[in-house]
Amino acid sequence: MPTYRYRGRNNQGAAVEAFIESANESSAADALMSRGIIPLELREVKQSQPFKLGSLFASKVSLEELQIFTRQMYSLTRSGIPILRAIAGLAETTHSQRMKDALNDISEQLTSGRPLSAAMNQHQDVFDSLFISMVHVGENTGKLEDAFIQLSSYIEREQETRRRIKSAMRYPIFVLIAITIAMVILNIMVIPKFADMFSRFGADLPWATKILITTSNVFVNYWHVMLVAVVGAIIGIRYWHHTEKGERQWDRWKLHIPAVGSIIERSTLSRYCRSFSMMLGAGVPMTQALSLVADAVDNSYMHDRIVAMRRGIESGESMLRVSNQSGLFTPLVLQMVAVGEETGQIDQLLNDAADFYEGEVDYDLKNLTAKLEPILIGFVACIVLILALGIYLPMWDMLNVVKG
Repeated sequence: MPTYRYRGRNNQGAAVEAFIESANESSAADALMSRGIIPLELREVKQSQPFKLGSLFASKVSLEELQIFTRQMYSLTRSGIPILRAIAGLAETTHSQRMKDALNDISEQLTSGRPLSAAMNQHQDVFDSLFISMVHVGENTGKLEDAFIQLSSYIEREQETRRRIKSAMRYPIFVLIAITIAMVILNIMVIPKFADMFSRFGADLPWATKILITTSNVFVNYWHVMLVAVVGAIIGIRYWHHTEKGERQWDRWKLHIPAVGSIIERSTLSRYCRSFSMMLGAGVPMTQALSLVADAVDNSYMHDRIVAMRRGIESGESMLRVSNQSGLFTPLVLQMVAVGEETGQIDQLLNDAADFYEGEVDYDLKNLTAKLEPILIGFVACIVLILALGIYLPMWDMLNVVKG
């Protein structure tokens, strides 16, 4: 369970500062109020964990597994089956060892009297904060099956978006892999043969040929160094990405990748609007919903912007104003937010904004291959040009020498 550091004043007006364990920030504030302490500052304490090399390559539970779990939980809870029996049954039938271990532990915690959301909170590598909060709301309102069907719909849309992105990127990735393999074969097996032939004539070689021979020598003589460098670079990049600064910098960079960055940005904003609408529709307070959605967007750069929006709302500003100040949204979405605030249906308007972003993402994905093809063709043409100049120019020079 998360630990929060709080600062406040008790019934006598004296300043107090200590730690408290609670399922979330809202319940921690309620617990302090029940003790007669008025919280002035409440901040979650991040537990530092030792670095493990294996954690760099550890995979999370897939969306497909979570989708199956939420669908099954919805069916079981709607049928009136007790939660403990449902969790125990799913733990026996799931094929994922990681999910099985988590469900077995949750089952033990339910047996000891802990609520489902608190038990899930112990496995944040499987269930994210948005998932846990929706379950917590469902428990408190007595509509747990509604929480699971909402989560199921949310995960299904997320799956479809990721599937479309992967499908659009399959062609350019295949082309780049094929080019890389071809270049390795040329540098190791083909170019050395031509280099031996050119060296016998002792002629002055053109710049393109010198580049090819130098590159080939590096591949042939230092392949083991290059292999170690590639492996080291992969580990180093993943380690840097796991740091707070590295994750934030990378999340900001990927929003500006040519042709792809806008798709990532709109997909993330669609996730923000959809999850925020879902939380507000479930009755979660706006400030708490923004904190949860900030974690759900899975982008550190946008996370900071959304947290800044929450702070603005806490200081008394309107949702429209903080949304405009964030610089994240298009004018059309800002207009939807404005109408939603005026009509009191901001959750419905955010849902419409999510549909708008998903429509734009779908259109961009359909045209992504057409945008990338000229770039790939130009890249391949440059490589072929260098190869042609590097191999055929010396041959023409040698042919002229033989004729002379």
